[in-house]
Amino acid sequence: MTLIDKKLNRRSFLKVSTLAGGGMMLSFSWLAGCKPTAEEVLTMPDEWFTINSYIKIGENGAVTLFNPNPEFGQNVKTSLPMILADELDVDWKNVFVEQADFYPERFERQFTGGSNSVRSSWKPLRTAGATARHMLINAAAQTWNVPAGEIITSTGMLEHKSSGKKAGYGELASLAGTLEAPDPEAVKLKENADFKIIGNSKKNVDGAKIVTGKPLFALDHKVEGMKYAAIVHPPAFGMKLKSFDKSSVTSLPGIQDAFEVKVFKDDYGRNFFDTTTFPEIIAIVGNSTWEVMQAKKKLNVEWEKAPDSTFPMAGRGGQNMDIKVPGGLENSAAHKEKMAEYITKPGNVQRKDGDPEGAFKKAARVLERTYTAPFLAHNTMEPMNAFADVKGDKAVIYGPTQAPESIMNALSSSLGLPKENIQINLARMGGGFGRRAYSHHLVEAALISQKIQAPVKMVYSREDDMSAGVYRPTYSATYRAALDENNNLLALHIKAGGIPESPLHANRFPAGAIDNYLAEGWQIESNITIGAFRAPRSNFIAGAEQSFLDELAEEMGKDPIEFRLELLKRAETNPVGERNDYDPKRYAGVLELVREKSNWSAVPNGISRGVSAYFCHNSYVAEVIDVSIKDNQPVVENVFAAVDCGIVVNPDAAANMGEGAIVDGIGNAFYGEMAFENGVPTKTNFDKYRMIRHSEAPKKIEVHFVESTEDPTGLGEPLFPPVFAALGNSLYKATGKRLYDQPFQPQIMQMENLRM
Repeated sequence: MTLIDKKLNRRSFLKVSTLAGGGMMLSFSWLAGCKPTAEEVLTMPDEWFTINSYIKIGENGAVTLFNPNPEFGQNVKTSLPMILADELDVDWKNVFVEQADFYPERFERQFTGGSNSVRSSWKPLRTAGATARHMLINAAAQTWNVPAGEIITSTGMLEHKSSGKKAGYGELASLAGTLEAPDPEAVKLKENADFKIIGNSKKNVDGAKIVTGKPLFALDHKVEGMKYAAIVHPPAFGMKLKSFDKSSVTSLPGIQDAFEVKVFKDDYGRNFFDTTTFPEIIAIVGNSTWEVMQAKKKLNVEWEKAPDSTFPMAGRGGQNMDIKVPGGLENSAAHKEKMAEYITKPGNVQRKDGDPEGAFKKAARVLERTYTAPFLAHNTMEPMNAFADVKGDKAVIYGPTQAPESIMNALSSSLGLPKENIQINLARMGGGFGRRAYSHHLVEAALISQKIQAPVKMVYSREDDMSAGVYRPTYSATYRAALDENNNLLALHIKAGGIPESPLHANRFPAGAIDNYLAEGWQIESNITIGAFRAPRSNFIAGAEQSFLDELAEEMGKDPIEFRLELLKRAETNPVGERNDYDPKRYAGVLELVREKSNWSAVPNGISRGVSAYFCHNSYVAEVIDVSIKDNQPVVENVFAAVDCGIVVNPDAAANMGEGAIVDGIGNAFYGEMAFENGVPTKTNFDKYRMIRHSEAPKKIEVHFVESTEDPTGLGEPLFPPVFAALGNSLYKATGKRLYDQPFQPQIMQMENLRM
């Protein structure tokens, strides 16, 4: 099928062809930075399923968007089509959405994470929709023999008013598909004021299917002759498989086989998302999930301590790095001692403004505080799982993954198959939060299927998921402020680190607002596997930073919001340094908005109020949390959030996502904790790993968005980090005690009488 050649640029990659069934198809690569290969421009797959993402307009005027982004509840499967449909100028009720599968030959980056889906898709999607509309207008102009500039569109209809001619998109789609696509730079996008769909709330396109139990998840997937598999992994970090007796389970009812699975080959250069805690596991295969999980309990296994080891990881520029994994059985108590030791040592200087050492020497007073937070488990509602069917030189993988592209190299290497022979089909995810960016479960299922030469569904138990990583790291941060005799702030020093990474963002606020500023980082190696957790690093450092600023404001005798605004004004009018990665005016804007919406200065009787604000994922969020004390326990009454994330595509969905992040943050702040004893996680299910309960959710949450004409930025993660300090600061007002260590609830339980 021949395509029309045309100019391409950074904004879009467009391809047009006539569809076999009549209609127009517009394919575009929005995540590839709009930089197609020559092959992509000149050729097109003969069958629909080989196309990554496209608009399809049928003869009846219906529009289908195949969405390439994996969906795990952040609602991109609705929001992205809304962007497209608005520029296309169609009626939303005529839009159908389907989930595309993974086709790496068409996309450079088919990934959900980093709160980046809408942000990265905004201009390419708008250009794609507007280009299709432009071509439909040209088709109408040619058919009616009238100037294209005189034709208008509205909700899927074309009209030439002076002649009275009208037609639906479907009537002209086939002809439009034969026309040459315009230079994307010549396509006029709508003005923001002309949006009809963007900015107006639309229901989740999968909502009805979800509540009626339609098959959307990999756990729902079944095929003829499918087997079931469970995995057995070492009982502790720092241990590995020595031997096992397969006969201890193969005689059990329904059990077919048990064998070792080595996830990665020895010489394979992993990428960042090829993380897995235990690359050597045992697989048990049988006729049902129940049978294989029961067999796990009876398998005779011998484990041994793992020595220090290294493995290659592909770094930037294609060069491999050797990643060190220390041996030994680690303990949380020892972790705390070692982190306390590192606090006293010089760190790796990441930013230095002015003369902070000199300022501290001449300070009248120094305020110093240290904050800590433990490892956290992701605990996605849907357990880790994957379906695989590997036969001969072909493989079909179906599962919940945030980053299919990042696991493709591992699949190819481990299976010994070329990537073009491996198809990853994308399932809706029952939660991600970063955990499903690490898709080793797809490789495990694929290797099991290859071994038994049959389709297989592999399911982790909750205990498997919780005890085999991947965790949010444990962190510590020490803040020091130098004050003169008049309570003026002379200098600020932060030293932050963790196991096994530092949470420091050296160029974020309050960097740029203080003449003398020092930021140092440190990290401690560990064999406990960590990975991205909702708002990585920000989820800790925001709480530490904003808690310290609150205490510093109190020490200086200033209102917490006014103190932050003073610093931001300095950063706006006379910034220190040139590497500040935030816009102080937008930052101040959310603080001012939350002050207004919460009626900050008028605190209701019986309420204690705390504030926090943070910038991450290119968005600005400020939050106020109201706490009361009932039955000697804190109760979160109200949460007010102000958000500047640019243009909000789907307001109700955006508010819902913000509410979810706030509840998630409150739960983790009060209860979230994973500890280790001799390498063994102390909590392996929800009987011990405390999660927030329905009755503990805030009584009211208000999410307010700054009216903006800026392009959209992140939303799924930015409302999470400010929660920790806003809650901690309100608890201080309620109890009279500052909380420096997460989780908060164990410390609250030790208080004999709360103040209110």
